[in-house]
Amino acid sequence: MTASTGAADAGESSTTDLTSRARIRNAALHQFATQGFAGTPLRAIAAEAGVAIGLIAHHFGSKDGLREAVESWIVDQFAAAITAADAAAPDSVADTAERDAAVAQMLEANPLIVDHLRRELLEGSADRTLINRLARLSLQSVDSMRSGGVASKDRSRVDQVVTVMIRQLGRLFLQPLVDQVVDSFPAEERPAAKPELTIAVRTPRD
Repeated sequence: MTASTGAADAGESSTTDLTSRARIRNAALHQFATQGFAGTPLRAIAAEAGVAIGLIAHHFGSKDGLREAVESWIVDQFAAAITAADAAAPDSVADTAERDAAVAQMLEANPLIVDHLRRELLEGSADRTLINRLARLSLQSVDSMRSGGVASKDRSRVDQVVTVMIRQLGRLFLQPLVDQVVDSFPAEERPAAKPELTIAVRTPRD
């Protein structure tokens, strides 16, 4: 997978080569990630993208349509990471560790996706469309692993999808808390390496 290596290009070749639609989408991702959806005026997106504000309506219809485009692009990056992991797997079906590694690499290359996901969770969006889309993608991933014999068919698919999403995203949301707690101590008391968060999911049984 070829992933974005910077916040500005968001997966495209270079800023100068981008279409106006891609520049608007990339600017929206940056603004939504840093200012939040509600706190981002369209004029700020247009200014960052270097386009007339009317082009946003032309390409996306509305601010909600622009958020739809941003979320679709983010989901595409997750899907591309999984596809790349499968392509590198011996039997064309990557296991959970290989898929997790590919997703982690993609997220490391796209810090604005991480910031946007954190804000999406913390803001408590009523529709939670992005999280729901990623859940559906995770279900497709789980089903393909079950069919390929690299995931158990005895476990509930709900359990498996929750585990995948917590494993891939949970640390992103909570590791900053760990880092902040460590940084609150005087420098001489801080450990040489910060503690790393690990998260497990336990399903209660009757």
